[in-house]
Amino acid sequence: MEAVVIYESIFGNTGAIAQAIADGLAQDLTVRTVQLPSHSPADDVGAADLVVLGGPTHAFGMSRRSTREEAAHRQGHGHPVEASGLREWLEALTDEAGGRSACVFDTRARSFRYLPGSAAGSASRLMRERGFHLIDEPRSFYVTDMEGPLAAGEIARAKDWGAHLGKAVSLARQHD
Repeated sequence: MEAVVIYESIFGNTGAIAQAIADGLAQDLTVRTVQLPSHSPADDVGAADLVVLGGPTHAFGMSRRSTREEAAHRQGHGHPVEASGLREWLEALTDEAGGRSACVFDTRARSFRYLPGSAAGSASRLMRERGFHLIDEPRSFYVTDMEGPLAAGEIARAKDWGAHLGKAVSLARQHD
């Protein structure tokens, strides 16, 4: 059984969470990771039994080119800005990829923990519309401020969540 973790990461925080989730999933599943932008959503999903999708929360939702540019400008380190990310990937995703298990995560600043909207919430709605079966609620992982670093304990929490997801998918497949 295979899982794929597909993620957008600008400063590396979401990428670190994605890798920790992949490490947890690897206890029960074969895992691939794909960093966005990529070639095509269909190729990214491939034959995976579980699709885990994640990205940073910008302006209470998925990033846009303008919010990616703003984040890179705030950071002031001349980070390259990708033309596409999670939002564009989901827009290009066709319904044929659906019918499989999925879950969604995001990273967000701890100071915005209780404000409405998140990349994971927006992405999970689009995944459902594309026919994916969400096996868990969207998860948020926290950074200490807008660019990071990750808050203490978030890597371990992500790995534990990945292990939980891997076990759930394995058990579900055994009962099919």
